[in-house]
Amino acid sequence: MAEPIDDQARTEAKYGEAAVRVGPGGEVHQVADAQHPTLTTAQGIPVSDDQNSLKAGARGPTLLEDFHFREKIFHFDHERIPERVVHARGFGAHGYFECTKAIPELTRADLFQRAGEKTPAFVRFSTVAGSKGSFDLARDVRGFAVKLYTKEGNWDLVGNNIPVFFIQDAIKFPDVIHSVKPEPDRGFPQAQSAHDNFWDFISLTPESMHMIMWIMSDRAIPRSFRFMEGFGVHTFRLVDAAGKSTFVKFHWKPKQGLQSVVWNEAVKINGADPDFHRRDLWDAIHAGDFPEWELGLQVFDEAFAEQFAFDVLDATKLIPEEEVPITVVGRLVLDRAVDNFFAETEQVAFCTQNVVPGIDFSDDPLLQGRNFSYLDTQLKRLGGPNFTHIPINAPKCPFAHFQQDGHMAMHNPKGRVNYEPNSWDFGGPRESPEKGFRSVPEPVEGPKLRIRPESFADHYSQARQFYVSQTEIERRHIANALTFELSKVQTPAIRSRVVSHLRNIDETLAQSVAKQLRIKQMPEPATAKRPTRMDLKPSPKLSIVQNGPKSFAGRKVGALVTDGVDAARLDALAKALKAEGARLKLVAPEVGGVEDSAGAWRDADEKLEGGPSVLFDAVAILPSKAGAAELLMVPAARDFIADAVAHRKFVAYSADALPLFQKAGVADAIDDGFHELKAPADADAFVALCRKVRFWDRAGAER
Repeated sequence: MAEPIDDQARTEAKYGEAAVRVGPGGEVHQVADAQHPTLTTAQGIPVSDDQNSLKAGARGPTLLEDFHFREKIFHFDHERIPERVVHARGFGAHGYFECTKAIPELTRADLFQRAGEKTPAFVRFSTVAGSKGSFDLARDVRGFAVKLYTKEGNWDLVGNNIPVFFIQDAIKFPDVIHSVKPEPDRGFPQAQSAHDNFWDFISLTPESMHMIMWIMSDRAIPRSFRFMEGFGVHTFRLVDAAGKSTFVKFHWKPKQGLQSVVWNEAVKINGADPDFHRRDLWDAIHAGDFPEWELGLQVFDEAFAEQFAFDVLDATKLIPEEEVPITVVGRLVLDRAVDNFFAETEQVAFCTQNVVPGIDFSDDPLLQGRNFSYLDTQLKRLGGPNFTHIPINAPKCPFAHFQQDGHMAMHNPKGRVNYEPNSWDFGGPRESPEKGFRSVPEPVEGPKLRIRPESFADHYSQARQFYVSQTEIERRHIANALTFELSKVQTPAIRSRVVSHLRNIDETLAQSVAKQLRIKQMPEPATAKRPTRMDLKPSPKLSIVQNGPKSFAGRKVGALVTDGVDAARLDALAKALKAEGARLKLVAPEVGGVEDSAGAWRDADEKLEGGPSVLFDAVAILPSKAGAAELLMVPAARDFIADAVAHRKFVAYSADALPLFQKAGVADAIDDGFHELKAPADADAFVALCRKVRFWDRAGAER
């Protein structure tokens, strides 16, 4: 009979010198030591055993008196708070806002008074329609919410990556969201607008047509959070120290430039990495490649508002930058990831009504409704009125009030005084007419009516202006997106109604979509309250292609490599990319890596089957001759190359890669978007090409 092995011997055999013990059932108990503090309950009571519940005998029932188990499972059962109805899938980061141009002549807001001063910030990016578990590259609006912890309180600029919205009045918000969410009888589709309910609502809501042009454009499938614009959407007011106000629209302009993906690429990214946007922001911050945006203001007065062709209170309209140029007043830098996703990103509570002295609202009915709604939303999600006690939501400036009690109160008034006014010598905080927030004393009068102003009635002119402001390739993408979405709509009448609206925007667009859907009889144009204006000039600022990046900084090149990869060629490419502020990622047949031509080991970042070319902004095909021969039999290698070409990416290559091009069916497609790396200097030339991000002139890349 073998000698029995005691617990200590078993522990040492399996775990070496780790501070653990093994229980009678073989369970591992990690033991506190100098490097590991004692585990306690939430009440601070030390825990002796975290592996077993308290039972009546080894195989008996669990006892009710086990307070540690009760507390642990109680908290686990309640660790999911209700997800946001919209913007459920989000990702956040910390940073700062730096004022680069003081504007006391426009606003008394403290953060704009001193150039060079930094204000702590937290930013949450999100999709709108999908659940927390949906994928990142949905065709959708992206939330761009900024919480600025100013010296005079928190200012929440809760915007999107699109400057307009679907609706003009907040009373329609539940309807548009219900329509785009999974259909209630079947619970799908998830994070997709390509279904009957959404397009039925849209086809009956002509005010949505401007937003539809944006959603069907590449703006709705950004390459990264880092490469998209942000907008405050609404018209706000700036208020100076004397109480004088001016209108303002807020813009966040990415210093890294604009960039999106094409639809086929988005679909494949979602399959390869549904967390693509999250991972991209996380990796960039941890690599020290801090995302940065400029804050720009469009400032205009009542006189401009009166003569502007559209109502500045209409959230379905924008003001072209050509008419009111943007003034840059600061920069936003994200330089720190969250310490805990739930505590910060999930519990952060943005409220549009959180403004500071010097910022005020306009009478935009959608903004007014949001101001009413958001506080109630946070109460529901976070369980009580004290969500401002959660660190991510708490102001970083001194604060004092008489609010007390309620769920999860972290601090209450001290002493006997919890009301105001009071006559006590130390009676707590008092109001300040000088420093306190004052609303603009705008005169308001009129009958109580449920009515939409006539000035909101033009639903097609700016939709057309957006469309004609796009390049040819971008217009084609819009037509293809509309066709794809409507092809998923099972009710022919809905498809026809949408096309009838498109006829009021652009006849060529309408004909293209109708032809691709094979609508046999072209519908009449939808009835329009106001005719479409044909005289609005194109606004080049509305195009992504015309406002692309000026460098390749912040981007990634995926290099497909094998054993024997030319060391000098690879080093030259890595050096050129580093000088540009970009990164080189190695994709290899095995994730362990490859041995280069000099005999040095190169760790891989991705295994070929898990690192398709859709994850990168450009690619380099650099196998050795023997490695290329082996890759000829690997389908993922052919897809890596074929997709990169189809998605119009720039391709660097070595001569040894040519058989792979033949196998991938792209040998005849080699064009000016390809660049052979013969000498080290060729790497610099390739990086210079990549600054354009896409080679849009590639023939036949998209049908």
